Amino acid sequence: MRKTLAGSACLAIASLGLVGAAPVGTINAAAPAALDISTLHVQVILDHLGFSPGVLDGRAGKSLVAALKGFQETRGLPQTGEMDLTTLRALHPYRDWRPTQTVALTVDMLAGPFVNPLPKNPQLQAKLSSLGYRSPMEKLGEMFHAKPSVLLELNSPQTRLVPGSKIVVPNAITAGRAYDPKLPEKWRQTLSDLNVDSTQPTGAKVVVDKSEEVLRVLDKDGKLVAQFMATMGSEHDPLPIGTWKILGPSYNPPFHYNPKLFWDAKKGARAALLPPGPNGPVGVVWLDLSKPHYGIHGTPSPETIGRAESHGCIRLTNWDAARLAMMIKPGTPAVFQE
Repeated sequence: MRKTLAGSACLAIASLGLVGAAPVGTINAAAPAALDISTLHVQVILDHLGFSPGVLDGRAGKSLVAALKGFQETRGLPQTGEMDLTTLRALHPYRDWRPTQTVALTVDMLAGPFVNPLPKNPQLQAKLSSLGYRSPMEKLGEMFHAKPSVLLELNSPQTRLVPGSKIVVPNAITAGRAYDPKLPEKWRQTLSDLNVDSTQPTGAKVVVDKSEEVLRVLDKDGKLVAQFMATMGSEHDPLPIGTWKILGPSYNPPFHYNPKLFWDAKKGARAALLPPGPNGPVGVVWLDLSKPHYGIHGTPSPETIGRAESHGCIRLTNWDAARLAMMIKPGTPAVFQE
């Protein structure tokens, strides 16, 4: 029987120095699976290396398995998707990326605008000035590639979200913020807010694999340099198998809602132009494809990536979509395969 990520695998992590201090705060004992700091450490390392496990939550799951397989491929290791001893040894050189960091909150980190409640009706959304985060907690979650519930697990219930307050977060923090000055200022701020490193590998080809539910970035030699968990297509809007081109990015885009393109649109729904924002239908960035009406984009619900359906497009977490936008150029081929 194969061993799970918790248990003996975690002992191997500890023996290799891949485990940090216990998280701050009280974890709800009634939760179905508690945050495991050793698993979080592996997730953090993979996230920094560009093999995104999705949300950093310290829990085993399909996203972590996929990320491990991607990492194992690049190191010439058996693609088990497990935190086996060989894989842990390969991760050992990166152990200085600790699982958590303590940060002092700033005014900018807590700044809005916030939209709460956020209406679901596109007609009501169109009346808003932005589709921003619902709360500072949601913004901080995305900033550190996590969910608000993970921040709650890592911190004391008495922690206050005020400037100067110190909180424990998953270590998605990057030092690389030398973004291309030719990029729009607001987009550079988005990259910084999402802790997207300014140094990214150059992708020459994108492969979207339906069976593995991942988006893979290959360099000019065909080597895997990054991989992201993705949501792609549905029974009503299947992934368009074939070879397309990425035409270019739209940063912090508005969204043209056309009910004719949505099989689940309510009867009588009207077209609407929705304002930009991380909680918009396509998140913080849209990468247009040569297939009309299709794109690769972000999402307002990072925890659903790989666990939900889409209207045919390819959805990534906002931070992964932003990273991808920095890796590719207009004209990059995108192969969609079974």
